[in-house]
Amino acid sequence: MPEVVTAKPREGKFNKNAARRVRAAGRIPGVFYGPGHQPVAVELDPKQISRILYSEMGHNTIFDVVIEGEPASKAMIVDWQREPLKDSLIHIDLKRIALDKPLRVKVRVKLVGIPVGVRTEGGILDQVMREVEIECLPADIPSHIDVDVSELAMHQVLRVSDLPQSEKIKYLKAADATVAHVVSIREEVAPVAAEGAAAAPEAGAVAGAAATTAEPEVAKKGKTGEAETAAKKPEAKK
Repeated sequence: MPEVVTAKPREGKFNKNAARRVRAAGRIPGVFYGPGHQPVAVELDPKQISRILYSEMGHNTIFDVVIEGEPASKAMIVDWQREPLKDSLIHIDLKRIALDKPLRVKVRVKLVGIPVGVRTEGGILDQVMREVEIECLPADIPSHIDVDVSELAMHQVLRVSDLPQSEKIKYLKAADATVAHVVSIREEVAPVAAEGAAAAPEAGAVAGAAATTAEPEVAKKGKTGEAETAAKKPEAKK
């Protein structure tokens, strides 16, 4: 059975104060949108959303959204924000999807095994690409992509073209893009040491600049909430 999320339409003005009132009531403000429908400002149960985000499929989970007076719609979480200090959800974007139309999503790449270059040659495994963008039907979205790296030798590179192939999945990254490689410890440490030595004379200046330009942590995925969400709304026809 798919997860069911109950969404309640929001009424009145959709500004920061209204969003704060929704959060004060223990709910999450959000927007539900998609092809063929007008965007709907909604409020949701944070427990339902958290359960989806922390599931095996995470934000790629397909679930049903039920709005009072409307039939259930298939949806995915496409964007969310967290309050940096409390790590609590403060905004969510849901998108309607069609099960017969391909989607573009990012899926975690999971490296399996210990490379021979690490076991016998003293190297370290450096995973460059932790997620890979794919295109497939909603029902074919994998929770993650496993790739065996046990035969990866020193200085050998694992590329997108080496990932498991399937007729149901299309990789959107360049075939020669690096996913992971085995490098020597010297290669990893030396550049860091060199940069540290070069930066030492300017440490005071850098520290001063950092003190004046530091900003709070940006919430997940970079959106700022209600104002930017409104940008998704189509212009009214004249």
